Amino acid sequence: MLWLGARLIVYCTLLLCPALPCFAQELEPQRWRHPPIDTNFVSIAYIHNDSDISIDPALRIENTTMNLDTWVLGYTRAFEMFDKTALVQIIQPWQDGDWSGTVDGQAVAISREGFADTQVRFAIDLLGAPPLKGKDYVAYQAAPEPKTLLGVALGIQLPTGEYVDDKLINLGTNVYTIRPEIGFVHDLGRWSFEASGSVSFYTDNDDFFNGNRLERDPLYFAQTNLLYRFEPGLWAAAGVAYAVGAETTVNGIPNNDRKENILWGFAGGYSITPRLGLKLQYVRSVRQVDVGNDSDRYIMSLSTFW
Repeated sequence: MLWLGARLIVYCTLLLCPALPCFAQELEPQRWRHPPIDTNFVSIAYIHNDSDISIDPALRIENTTMNLDTWVLGYTRAFEMFDKTALVQIIQPWQDGDWSGTVDGQAVAISREGFADTQVRFAIDLLGAPPLKGKDYVAYQAAPEPKTLLGVALGIQLPTGEYVDDKLINLGTNVYTIRPEIGFVHDLGRWSFEASGSVSFYTDNDDFFNGNRLERDPLYFAQTNLLYRFEPGLWAAAGVAYAVGAETTVNGIPNNDRKENILWGFAGGYSITPRLGLKLQYVRSVRQVDVGNDSDRYIMSLSTFW
């Protein structure tokens, strides 16, 4: 029974990370763009995630897969703060997922549906990106001179998602995730180069699977994107990212499940109308260690502003 319990705990720990709504591993072009102040943005996104999960063969858990559909509603407000451009963002995901595999040769399957954790993010531009709106903002963006932006942000994932401590897999995490970020953007003509880095810190989960205690090390993440604007309202981007860390410990016993993934992807955006934009994106994540997950993520989003 002790062996079975340990096996299930590790199984759950490895599956929790793919269930998160992309908070920790985001390959997102234009994350640090310069918005006009006093503007509200609303977005609706659909994300489909297919994952193949590799687990230590000694656990006799094989052919583990996850299919996760996520619908995301986001709101962003841009404003002036300390003579800088700042923004605050709130994101609420809703998820529907299926997990399947074989344990000792027997097929098992689990489904979950409901709200995932709410995410809040505050960002401010320290260099470049003056607080502008209306005609002044349009004139600044149209100027041909190179532009450089340096910003910092703080993201917090709140434990608001559905969570039951006697379930192996939950859509909510029952922990706070705190993520400081730094981002850099350089625009030169039609081209933009973007780079950013972040560290995710996790609080402990004292109600992990029937009263166990789960601890998670920080996750380090870095990404770069290269973007090209074909014409106003039409752009394409390619990017690559690297994520490492987040090894878990259950009741003081390490799981030896340190994450190490390389991500790459493509994205494109088009302005359907002056106030309605469409973005399509594909992201591939490939594990660099024996234990972890490989995933394909397909994203479609619509956004508007006023």
